[in-house]
Amino acid sequence: MILSPSILAADFNKLGEQLCELDRAGAQYVHIDVMDGLFVPSISFGMPLISSIRGTTGRFFDVHLMIEKPERYIDEFVRCGADGITFHLEATEDPEAVIRQIHEAGVRAGISIKPGTMVEKVYPYLGKVDMVLLMTVEPGFGGQAYIPESTERIRRVRQFINEHGLTTDLEVDGGIKTQNLKMVLEAGANVIVAGSAILKGDITANVKAFLQFAD
Repeated sequence: MILSPSILAADFNKLGEQLCELDRAGAQYVHIDVMDGLFVPSISFGMPLISSIRGTTGRFFDVHLMIEKPERYIDEFVRCGADGITFHLEATEDPEAVIRQIHEAGVRAGISIKPGTMVEKVYPYLGKVDMVLLMTVEPGFGGQAYIPESTERIRRVRQFINEHGLTTDLEVDGGIKTQNLKMVLEAGANVIVAGSAILKGDITANVKAFLQFAD
């Protein structure tokens, strides 16, 4: 299990301190949600923030682009410090071209789908990406409740990955807490995004509570 805390839930007055605490606690990734107000209703942050925190931590920057036409900005996000870029299948007319662009920029490529998109739509790309991200809430807002139907969607994607001998990581994002983490892992997810459940309250204790499920 790889834990990817989402800084969307961070206290931005203490972001540097919180990133250092995530490091010390053992979180492997930092999940960075970029929203444009078009693909999703909210606006979050972009390149300047990523550049400013890149020197704070050496952890893997797991950048999730919830933006229209992500191909416009791939190279810029890589220059800012992204280690992996995940884009939405629904946000581009040519997913294969975006995957190639990300790989040519020298970072890991991920593809994501919303809860309302049939999982079969992503199958043709699973052998071409390093990670698939299944949203387990509607993208755009933190703090939402996990959609129960997501569990079966995770199982189906994991089954496809295994049956085709792929090494693609399966990431989940939305409403993940210690109470449902075991269920999500057993369904087949191996990269876990959590925002409020990690960054609200005692960060170190929260990380350790999640990581105890890794064994």
